[in-house]
Amino acid sequence: MNSNKANRMSIFLITCCAVLMAGILLGLVGYILYQGFSHISLRFLTSDASAFLAGGGIKNQLWNSFYILFITMLFTVPLGIAGGIYMAEYAKPNKLTGFMRSCLEVLSSLPSIIVGMFGMLVFVNFFHWEYSILSGALALTVFNLPVIVRVCEDALRSVPQDQRLSGLALGLTKWHTIKKVLLPAAFPGILTGLILSAGRVFGESAALLFTAGLSTPNLDFTNWNPLAPNSPLNVFRSAETLSVHIWAVNADSIIPDAKQVAYGAAAVLVLCILLFNVSARCLGRLVERKMTGK
Repeated sequence: MNSNKANRMSIFLITCCAVLMAGILLGLVGYILYQGFSHISLRFLTSDASAFLAGGGIKNQLWNSFYILFITMLFTVPLGIAGGIYMAEYAKPNKLTGFMRSCLEVLSSLPSIIVGMFGMLVFVNFFHWEYSILSGALALTVFNLPVIVRVCEDALRSVPQDQRLSGLALGLTKWHTIKKVLLPAAFPGILTGLILSAGRVFGESAALLFTAGLSTPNLDFTNWNPLAPNSPLNVFRSAETLSVHIWAVNADSIIPDAKQVAYGAAAVLVLCILLFNVSARCLGRLVERKMTGK
């Protein structure tokens, strides 16, 4: 086989693999939206879930998902960016750095249910925070932190070396060069990675089964005191998220319309994750155009 035939064969196989993966994704997303989109309504999104009667909604579960995501990113973003800056700009190529990279790779490859078990042992049992938003958010921080560190490190390493040298040549310290030159240049890549990781956290369920719990108190959205047991802002209350609710409804729910509720909640979850991914691409391009002038 000559080189031209081998090249055409390789392109054909790669194209077939790409089409197959895209077809599987479109088929899965299309099936979920087809089954669940008709069940999405304003009442479904703004009413409480029902344990026995038909017609329940996902208001509390949807709020819990976004609130746990917010608390998780509150922990993850500063720690992840700081770790990425250290790994990209300060860490020297030695055994300690290699060990740290190995630890990050191991953490990023851990099954989420293992992270959930760790969170239950440490945050729920050892610190006695019980099943709570705080326990779930900290478990998801362990789950998401290696991804943010790697995203930030790769974004900083993609900045041309000339920009580093130009900052130092102007008399800036290394930290001011990072703060004033490198971080703004790497910001589009960091922002895209943060939004994509937020979508990954938003759809997580296994880690939250053991940390945030399977129930939600009757939330009073007029009470914003973070210490009140029924306040939406209380981080020490249990919080069933949307993905956990889908699992619970399919597993052991006795409501008559369990199938419809599960399909509708799954469609909302898929739409939210699609929104995260689309907004990541759009915001990344917008910020890059603003900063580069292209």
